[in-house]
Amino acid sequence: MKKPLILLVAAVLTAATLSACGDEPNVAGDKKIIVYSGRGESLIKPALEKFTKATGIQVEARYGDTAQMASQLIEEGGRTKADVFISQDAGGLGAVAKKGLLAALPADTLAKAPKEFQSRAGQWVGVTGRARTFVYNPDLVPVADLPKSVFDVTQPQWRGKVAIAPTNGSFQAFVTSLRVGQGEAKAEEFLNGLKANGVQIRSNNIQIVQEVADGKLPAGLVNHYYLHEIAKEKGIAPETMKAKLHFFTPGDPGNLVNVSGAAITMNSANDADSKALVDFLLGAEAQTYFANEVGEYPLSASVPAAAGLPTFAGIKPPAIDLNDLDSLEQTVALIKKVGLA
Repeated sequence: MKKPLILLVAAVLTAATLSACGDEPNVAGDKKIIVYSGRGESLIKPALEKFTKATGIQVEARYGDTAQMASQLIEEGGRTKADVFISQDAGGLGAVAKKGLLAALPADTLAKAPKEFQSRAGQWVGVTGRARTFVYNPDLVPVADLPKSVFDVTQPQWRGKVAIAPTNGSFQAFVTSLRVGQGEAKAEEFLNGLKANGVQIRSNNIQIVQEVADGKLPAGLVNHYYLHEIAKEKGIAPETMKAKLHFFTPGDPGNLVNVSGAAITMNSANDADSKALVDFLLGAEAQTYFANEVGEYPLSASVPAAAGLPTFAGIKPPAIDLNDLDSLEQTVALIKKVGLA
């Protein structure tokens, strides 16, 4: 599970605290790497353990939300001891890349993922795909009434029935995509519409999906894999969950497909151990773990997605370049301005 994103100002203060407890910097090829992870420990730690078992390379991981880890990297700059940055979305990777803190990845590493899921400059690469979706309880929301567009949820019939997690990174990345694809005014109009329509506020996506499954909440805007995560915790098949996933009309802005991704810091540009980790995350073992155990979309063409998930072609996400989602600070400011956080 991911912790909710905090405002960047607070993240910088936290980053300074974390910096004070650092270790000695690593030496290239010493079979040790330091990872700053914006992905939750419960999701990424098993993959890191698989990596250590396969390679003998020890990983010291520091966990926080993506904004916190990105802010720490930016605060530390060239002094950072981090070798690899793992982010829950493309925007966090882009924000660090803009500061010149990420190394160009080797061509053979980039070749492991589709071009639309990596940095134009080759400074980060997507590891998994994560689709935005509408989760609903069919006992409370008739299938015939499901919204065709994400913008429909601001209409009167949805008043008080839809939940969001405005301080969570996935929602903030979605709002950033609205700002980029639809314009600042449209994004602000949408957020104001949600507030005026009595949108329910929750701290994270997992809480939304659980409440929908329990019949306490009709619907919510979340990432697709949380349903899989809850089902796995309960030891049941996702299709038996009371909560169901609904994708909007193909091409709708609500169907954003973002990525979790990885990058190597400039200080470790020539570190074979760091490259080995990124390659491992895109390899069959890790990709199968992310697909089957986490429920995310694998980006390796050789690994199938979990049963029941629609293809990217079927979802038809909006035509958004993930490289343009690097303005997280402006998005956080807009959400705060509207009064949703």
